[in-house]
Amino acid sequence: MRYYPIFVNLENKGCLVVGAGEVGKRKIQSLVDSGAGSVTIIDTRGADPEMTPILALPNVDFHCREFVDDDLDGKFLVIACTSSEEVNWRISNLCRDRGILCNIVDQPEKCSFIVPATVKRGDLTVAISTAGRSPAMAKRIRKELQENFGDEYANLLTAMGRIRPLMLGLGLTTADNTAVFRSLVNSALLDAMKNRDLDAAAQILKESLPDPLHDNIPELLDGLV
Repeated sequence: MRYYPIFVNLENKGCLVVGAGEVGKRKIQSLVDSGAGSVTIIDTRGADPEMTPILALPNVDFHCREFVDDDLDGKFLVIACTSSEEVNWRISNLCRDRGILCNIVDQPEKCSFIVPATVKRGDLTVAISTAGRSPAMAKRIRKELQENFGDEYANLLTAMGRIRPLMLGLGLTTADNTAVFRSLVNSALLDAMKNRDLDAAAQILKESLPDPLHDNIPELLDGLV
C-alpha cells in the first residue's frame, strides 16, 4: 500500500473516537489539539477521571454505551481503538461505504488512513510513516528527529510568521519577497536563536530585511531569543 501524505484541516469537522483507553485518550487529545470542530467519544467503560479537563470542553461529547451505526452520521473522520475485532471491522466497513475517513488503531488493513509518528516544534510538524510496515521504526526515526529539531525551529517559524505580513505589506515583487524569505531561512538566524544570541539575531534581520522594517526588529524577536 502506498499512502498519499496529507495534513487535514479539522476545523468545523465532526470527529468520532470509539474506545477511550490509553490509546484512545491520546487520539482524543490529538484531535482536540488539532482544532477539530467536534469530538464525540464512545466507550462502554465510562470516562477516565484523567479525561475531565477534555470532557469539559464545549466541543467534546462523551457517551458511555456501545457503538451504533447512527454514530457515524455527520462525521468527517473516525478513529476506533476497541479490543473487539467485530466492532472494528464493522466500523471500518461502514466508513468505507459512507466515504468517511477511518483509522482502526494498529490495524492498517482496516484503515482508509494511518496516523504517522510526528515531531512537533510550535508550528513545525514533521511526519514519519513506514506505510504501516514498522511502527517501531517510525518511532525510532521520530526519536532521532526530536534530538535534532529543538525549540529554535519553533521560534524561527514564529519569527517568519511575524515577518511575512510586514514584507507583503511593502508591496514588493514576488521575486523580492522570495529572496528575503530564502535569505532568512538559510542564514545563521536559526543558530542565533538556538544560542539565545539576541544581538546576532537582530543583526541578521537588519542585514536581510528592507530598511522600512528595521524599526520592527525588536518586536519581531520579542520572546524568541
